[in-house]
Amino acid sequence: MSKKHNFSAGPCILPQEVFEKSAAAILDFNGIGLSLLEISHRSKDFVPVMDEARAIVKRLMKLGDDYEVLYLGGGASLQFVMVPFNLMKLENGKAAYLDTGTWAAGAIKEGKKMGTVDIVGSSKEKNYSFIPKNYSVGSEYDYFHCTSNNTIYGTQMKEFPKVDTLMVCDMSSDIFSRVIDFSQFDLIYAGAQKNMGPAGTTLVVVKKEILGKTGRDIPSYLDYSLQIAKESMFNTPPVFPVYASLLTLQHLENNGGIEAAEKRNIDKAALLYAEIDRNPLFETFCEKEDRSLMNVSFKLLDDSKKEEFDTAWKEAGINGLNGHRSLGGYRASTYNALPIESVQVLVDVMKNLN
Repeated sequence: MSKKHNFSAGPCILPQEVFEKSAAAILDFNGIGLSLLEISHRSKDFVPVMDEARAIVKRLMKLGDDYEVLYLGGGASLQFVMVPFNLMKLENGKAAYLDTGTWAAGAIKEGKKMGTVDIVGSSKEKNYSFIPKNYSVGSEYDYFHCTSNNTIYGTQMKEFPKVDTLMVCDMSSDIFSRVIDFSQFDLIYAGAQKNMGPAGTTLVVVKKEILGKTGRDIPSYLDYSLQIAKESMFNTPPVFPVYASLLTLQHLENNGGIEAAEKRNIDKAALLYAEIDRNPLFETFCEKEDRSLMNVSFKLLDDSKKEEFDTAWKEAGINGLNGHRSLGGYRASTYNALPIESVQVLVDVMKNLN
């Protein structure tokens, strides 16, 4: 069976090399006669995996030793809780949030359980079709939280505000896809399954000096400082997802790094958006200036063509094109590992729809 063109939003496409090396490691890891899945996470065979998985993140992000890297469980949704636990003060805690979609709203919901949350900008009233701008965040807040890319609605922050407090960003769906000054953030988190690995682990990058200042008694697992002290091994880490994420980041580093990935992603997005703009049968859900490079959400304007279009893209070997259930339409996720040839297949299907 030939490989399908995988536009899934997450778990998503990964490099073929990652699948092959991961599969080999499950059968026999590093020639030791044991599977990666059955060795101790504290063994001399796995500890270097965790060490390099953490180190490569700082290399790719060009960050120094003032930052620490963690691989945790629980998905980005657990970070909705961990961020306020570790950064919002116990007494009169207050944080600013930017509301740009479903996942941002989820973070806001959890933040409100810990203290005061002010929504400094929101596009909810227009179904999250744009990124709010022209808002300010002052020093009265413990931190500012934003979501860099919104997988459901196909919007992306093209630039980040200057704020007078700590900057926190959920980069789950566009991490390592474009060149960013990562040093402008005090804390970054990202579920691995949307661009850097399989489901099961979450990357956290945090500036050490910001921790331990809330006055809270933080539950052990939720305490970044304790997780740092235990080098991401407070409990048994998600061994396989960490290893596969390392392989994915090594593949990225060996193929030109983030700079080269950004060029490829711009080309893929440009190809698809050009067809959507040219073809009167299709339209995106969001404002043009805020279009995502990672998730192209669009709709078919003539419902009578839906059956024909759905049949055509499936027969072309395309997978994962249906839009999120809350929005409908279609969503083509063009993550780092998706080749431009797959985008061309989709564009050809769209062109042939009459």
